[in-house]
Amino acid sequence: MEVLFFLSSGLFLGWSLGANDAANVFGTAVGTRMVRFRTAALICSIFLVLGATISGAGAAHTLGSLGSVNAIAGSFMVALSAAATVYWMTRLRLPVSTSQAVVGAIIGWNLYSHSITDSRALLKILGTWVLCPVLAGIVAIVLFLTIRMLLRRFQLHLLRMDFLTRAGLLVVGAFGSYSLGANNIANVMGVFVPVSPFHDINLFGIVTFSGIQQLFLLGALAIAVGVFTYSHKVMATVGTGLFKMSPVAALVVVLSQSIILFIFASEGLEGFLASHGLPTIPLVPVSSSQAVVGAVIGVSLIKSRGRGVRYRVLGEISIGWVTTPLIALVISFISLFFLNNVFDQEVSKKTEHKISQKVIIKLSEEGITDENLESFNDKIYENPITLDNDLKFETKLDPPARRKTIKMAEIVNYYIDPAQVKMHLDPEWFDQDQISAVAALSGKKFEYQWEFVEELAKLAITWQLKEETTANKLFNKDLKNKQKHLDRLFRVVE
Repeated sequence: MEVLFFLSSGLFLGWSLGANDAANVFGTAVGTRMVRFRTAALICSIFLVLGATISGAGAAHTLGSLGSVNAIAGSFMVALSAAATVYWMTRLRLPVSTSQAVVGAIIGWNLYSHSITDSRALLKILGTWVLCPVLAGIVAIVLFLTIRMLLRRFQLHLLRMDFLTRAGLLVVGAFGSYSLGANNIANVMGVFVPVSPFHDINLFGIVTFSGIQQLFLLGALAIAVGVFTYSHKVMATVGTGLFKMSPVAALVVVLSQSIILFIFASEGLEGFLASHGLPTIPLVPVSSSQAVVGAVIGVSLIKSRGRGVRYRVLGEISIGWVTTPLIALVISFISLFFLNNVFDQEVSKKTEHKISQKVIIKLSEEGITDENLESFNDKIYENPITLDNDLKFETKLDPPARRKTIKMAEIVNYYIDPAQVKMHLDPEWFDQDQISAVAALSGKKFEYQWEFVEELAKLAITWQLKEETTANKLFNKDLKNKQKHLDRLFRVVE
């Protein structure tokens, strides 16, 4: 019951996303009266549940690297803060970004728990906030010009045109809903992944339903409830409030935002690009609201050179985008303080760091040296911020070297439990050499993660990371996911 209570904020966030962001998939279709709301809500709900459970893992990794909330009470309050922010904006009928609310809430947790915010992950996410609407606008322009050219060439009968447009809105809406579930489920349940209470379930000996998939299914069902119960008002704002559109323009907007959500969520697309030596696209939870607004602006530029855009509405939406992460950050920080100090709940677990002699030797092997590192020998730090500040003022290490030092100095305390090795190493995911290597370390203890990883690499070549090239990117990503799985299995929790 305690676990379900803490997960309730994630369900509330899912409901808020369904009420706000999920409406964008069918907002233009409903706003132009080409699709009935009930039909749109049913299709949207079915396909977003499929997208979340089948393809939801990709975008969750980037969000997790921004800040790993390591206590379930902390995850509860982060999700609740984001949900409250989105709900408030929804009441104002503004299609805000759930992604921005979650990012703001996570940074609030980082500040309260004295955890370091990964600047690289943050910059990647911030970059998509700019790139997403721009790409959606470009895609919308190309699609609109292409469809308009085809319509002029074939000159379809009005009734046939109406039928094809309605059918097209349903098809691309289903595609968009699947993409939304795959991309945005990370916003709903991503903060619960490190503390997920669910275990893998083997269904009839045929397929494994992972604990993360169970978590995502729960969140997707909450999104579906939000779609049915409260999304109609936001659909009206997106569909007609910003720019009055024709049914064809509505089809283009839905398809454009669906494509954008898909390319930022698809591990299959990432694998295809990597296997052909092409640059890959970052898997990041992006905002469907931003994609829709970008697509609407793109269509308006072609149809009327932007003259039909209601810039007052656009301004209100833009203000919502700017203020959403800031509001969520403040709510998260204050709420965590009350939950921790008034209700005596653990909102973050202490992460101790120690630069021992073996860490100094390992850093030297990695090319990171500084004569003042010896003064840190065996000194215990209760949070990474304090260690980072001391390294900044007492050494000449640059920021990347400091990040590397802090990561390697984190005490994890692994115990390789033989029972866990037998029960939770799926032979369909881990190859036999990898399983044998882990089994060979049964009963041993490790103070640092890198020690454990090094021992595995010595015992099996398939535990060794490959040179970071485009062709090796998928292999290395899969290997790091396996290491995270082992971390959850063998980390000693006091």
